[in-house]
Amino acid sequence: MNRTVLITGASGFVGRHLTIALRAAGRDVRAAFRSVQPATPGVDSVQVGSLGPDTDWTGALHGIDTVVHLAARVHVMQDKVLDPLAEFRRVNVEGTLALARQAAAAGVRRFVFVSSIKVNGETTSPGKPFTADDTPAPQDAYGISKYEAETGLLALSAATGMEVVIIRPVLVYGPGVGANFLSMMRWLKKGVPLPLGAIRNRRSMVALDNLVDLIAVCMDHPAASGQVFLASDGEDLSTPDLLRRTASALGTRAFLVPVPAIFLKVAAGLIGKGDVAQRLCGSLQADISKNRVLLGWTPPVSVDAGLVMAARHLPDRGD
Repeated sequence: MNRTVLITGASGFVGRHLTIALRAAGRDVRAAFRSVQPATPGVDSVQVGSLGPDTDWTGALHGIDTVVHLAARVHVMQDKVLDPLAEFRRVNVEGTLALARQAAAAGVRRFVFVSSIKVNGETTSPGKPFTADDTPAPQDAYGISKYEAETGLLALSAATGMEVVIIRPVLVYGPGVGANFLSMMRWLKKGVPLPLGAIRNRRSMVALDNLVDLIAVCMDHPAASGQVFLASDGEDLSTPDLLRRTASALGTRAFLVPVPAIFLKVAAGLIGKGDVAQRLCGSLQADISKNRVLLGWTPPVSVDAGLVMAARHLPDRGD
């Protein structure tokens, strides 16, 4: 039986790691890239160009059993596009559904779509986590586009019989992580005092290895078909706890100043960083009990082990 999997967005943070993990597990992998990439031993690579409604996936889909769709226009902090929602829809909705329609026509058995917790919303009350079956409440253009793609995929599945599985990860961290998580590790490594010691929130994260493991399970598990799953480590941390445990993974200690959250939010709002303050001070929890019940899946990597792996790959830079 053919079991080749096509991974879109294979050059990205999650895609690279998933490709390596599936090859190590003996799975045949075809990696789809936007542009020419260095050859990866044992991996069939294909160049497809940018994701969009007119992308031709014919060559990439030949002989494919499963698609894991990671490629997307990601959340942009300071978007320069005049109509961000239209651009997110063009790539994340129209591009995704064009791929899915071609996949169904090519006889693909299962389509695993990596979406976002932003489909659920932006914040939770402490102790009241999001669940996979909550009514979606996306609030920004990225989250809206991911939800619309999910809706379209489930309708396509009903019409064609191609199985669809949706995974909504929270913040992903691990070896090679970038953006704000990388900046946080660098601040901690330098011993920069951080005014976050008084924060009393709860946030879910997911280690890269845990997300990859969940994706691999969802590729084949019979009970996954037609389902939505949230992805997290199953242990929620406050911002101060995260900083202390990340510092420990880096072999140092966190210097935290107890500034009241309200002051941080007001100050951040004055300089146009209110969204950053919300992530640092607010709560966002994800309940993964559905994963355990339906899939028998529990995260194989602990938070502390995941932080150690991320810390080991901190780029050696002096900035």
